[in-house]
Amino acid sequence: MTAATATDDNVEVVRQATRELARKFDNNYWLDKDNKHEYPWEFVKAFAAGGWLGAMIPEEYGGIGLGLKEAAVMLGEISSSGAGMSGGSAIHFYVFPPAPIVKYGSEEMKREYLPKLASGELLMAFGVTEPTAGVDTSRIKTKATKVDGGWVINGQKVFITNAQNAHKILLLARTSPRRDDKPLWGMSLFLADMDRSSITVREIDKLGRAAIDTNELFIDNLEVSDDRLVGEVDKGFYYLLDGLNPERIVVGMEGVGLGRAALEIGAEYAKNRVVFDRPIGQNQAVAHPLADSWIRLEAAEGMIMRAAELFDAGLPCGPEAAAAKYLGAEAGFEACDRAFSTLGGYAYAKEYHIERLWREVRLLRNAPFSQEMVRNYISQQVLGLPRSY
Repeated sequence: MTAATATDDNVEVVRQATRELARKFDNNYWLDKDNKHEYPWEFVKAFAAGGWLGAMIPEEYGGIGLGLKEAAVMLGEISSSGAGMSGGSAIHFYVFPPAPIVKYGSEEMKREYLPKLASGELLMAFGVTEPTAGVDTSRIKTKATKVDGGWVINGQKVFITNAQNAHKILLLARTSPRRDDKPLWGMSLFLADMDRSSITVREIDKLGRAAIDTNELFIDNLEVSDDRLVGEVDKGFYYLLDGLNPERIVVGMEGVGLGRAALEIGAEYAKNRVVFDRPIGQNQAVAHPLADSWIRLEAAEGMIMRAAELFDAGLPCGPEAAAAKYLGAEAGFEACDRAFSTLGGYAYAKEYHIERLWREVRLLRNAPFSQEMVRNYISQQVLGLPRSY
């Protein structure tokens, strides 16, 4: 099964298989991981054993060569199983970060590293965001200086997932000064070692997704050989686009999955919770918001699948990918929030799991880029309105 032969039947095969596997790890497993701030290695190894970590890696490099459409469905099923972003993030870093390597990496790089990613032997971090640049990636200050046989990198990154355990990091650094006429030119991508003698990793304590580490990185004279440059010098940001659009699409689907997980809990509670001699779900004030969220989650999935189809066909999908992330984040948060309200005071109790889903879904309104930046992008790139910043 490959992206070129993707069919609705293939999508349903992936949906059923990954749903069954993900639901072997129940809500209590994820509650325990969240409470202990413990990486879900058992979950990752189960997906590795099933071959799913190499979902979008070509078969010739040890993957199963699926399209983004199937990968998005897989991550939606993971999220909706109750794993939320803790499960989604643990798997999706095997899905979209390798995309620039698949497309632009040297043959040697692909043969050396992609099979290890597909098998789960290699864990990779994704190093783009910086504390002083924010969403304006053109302003990053991490710099790679050319030396004989390679590069020396210095700088700082923030909100980097997996850095506590990662073996490699796909790192974006400036290799030429920023130009006002071409601000996104002059950055290069490196597949660097997570060399702890040159990279100081500091974990960030955060609101949700506690099972998956988020970190600040301080990079001091990190040496990277020439053969670890992905593609050509100064074109790294453009290569990233092959990873950023898939990221936005799968994150949108993870938002849908989170919303469905919460809706499942909320609807079950509404059927069984009796107040004033009737189940609270009999009241339209309880039932209608949940029904509305089901509709919105279904609609969001429609846009997500449309964006994934465009990507798989090799067609431009920037606006659709942005809309997919936006709709998934909105519908997912609203569903979690409504389920939270449905459970009333019990929603605050961790044993009911809603508060964990609610904490995790809130991230998606801010990351990987905010809802406001999505609206800026659509207003400028689709509607042709003047740039506001």
